[in-house]
Amino acid sequence: MDIAPAGPVLLPDSGLGRGWEGATLMGLTVVLLSFGLVTLYSASSVLAMREGLPDTYFLLRQLTAAAAGLLVLILCALMPYRWWQRWSWPLLGVSVASLVVLVLPGTEAIAPVINGSRRWLQLGAIRGQPSEFAKIAFIVWTAAMAVKKAPQFRSLRKGLAPFFVIWSLVLIPIALQPDLSTAMLIGLLGVMIVFAAGVRITHFLFLGLLIVPFLQKQLSVGFRADRIEAFLNPALDPTGAGFQVRQSLVALGSGGLTGVGIGEGRQKFGFLPEAHNDFIFAMIGEEWGLLGVIFLVALYMGIVLVGFRIASRAPDLFGELLALGFTNLIALHALLHMSVGLSLVPPTGLALPLVSWGRSSLVVTLAAIGVLISVARSAPGGKAARA
Repeated sequence: MDIAPAGPVLLPDSGLGRGWEGATLMGLTVVLLSFGLVTLYSASSVLAMREGLPDTYFLLRQLTAAAAGLLVLILCALMPYRWWQRWSWPLLGVSVASLVVLVLPGTEAIAPVINGSRRWLQLGAIRGQPSEFAKIAFIVWTAAMAVKKAPQFRSLRKGLAPFFVIWSLVLIPIALQPDLSTAMLIGLLGVMIVFAAGVRITHFLFLGLLIVPFLQKQLSVGFRADRIEAFLNPALDPTGAGFQVRQSLVALGSGGLTGVGIGEGRQKFGFLPEAHNDFIFAMIGEEWGLLGVIFLVALYMGIVLVGFRIASRAPDLFGELLALGFTNLIALHALLHMSVGLSLVPPTGLALPLVSWGRSSLVVTLAAIGVLISVARSAPGGKAARA
């Protein structure tokens, strides 16, 4: 006679968690990172030689960051994810302190002005972008507090309002760098986490109205206004504010189905600014064609879908919100970057995860994937098991 198992059937633990999620996420990450390094070399070699540097200059520095990031990924994957909940306040405090240093007068020695903004903290030979690491602290703190505040989310004063107060300590210094795109992205990540935790949408609408005047003022002056104007009408200033968008579309259109070939793109020869960074998606479209773009999108979709599945199987609410936050971090970065290349949104300066030049961004993305694997390692279960 058949005998039903007394408990849930556990799949073998591969070291990346029971089940297939951790191993699949790691595999997708390695493939995307490898694809990104090849693309980065092609997009940056001409720029490096034009500046009198070896053609592998950007590649080697990105490889160093990738090695450090993979080490961080492994550490985050092996670390129990509940550790982040206990250290959420200290992480946020260190993050806020580093962001405030960037905008204080008299700190230019360690927070130099680069390209008109102060976004990098430099201590000797080490230089990092605090706003990138603030994303981790922000997501961790928001997830931890959402778990604590969940029973009070029906009250605006005791529920959502305290989040806005603490969030402002992170978002205002980032906006003052100035880096409004990153501030808005981080704020959106926080909103998505607490919404998943049960905050009323009417509370978002009410408090959101309070920041509309600030956003309107910030978007109506300076280079941000020029970018929006160029987005709405690229032909108005084709050699100025609209130049990047037009050249991005030229690069994507010239790639056709299969692309012009790896290393054969023309836009990187001074036609498309930031081809290795802000507009690397356009370079992919030119050299790899539509098939390369589909391959890239499929990799991101795979990472995001696995991340959402990990969130649904998390053993507790904190694990679920943490996985949602880091999955959304990767998804929004990729979506906004590609949307800029397609001229669907104004230029934001956001990196394409695991592909664009940017060592701080690369390490943070790999750390986020490590946390996702840590949640996946915590064993199957999820909402049904918690209930």
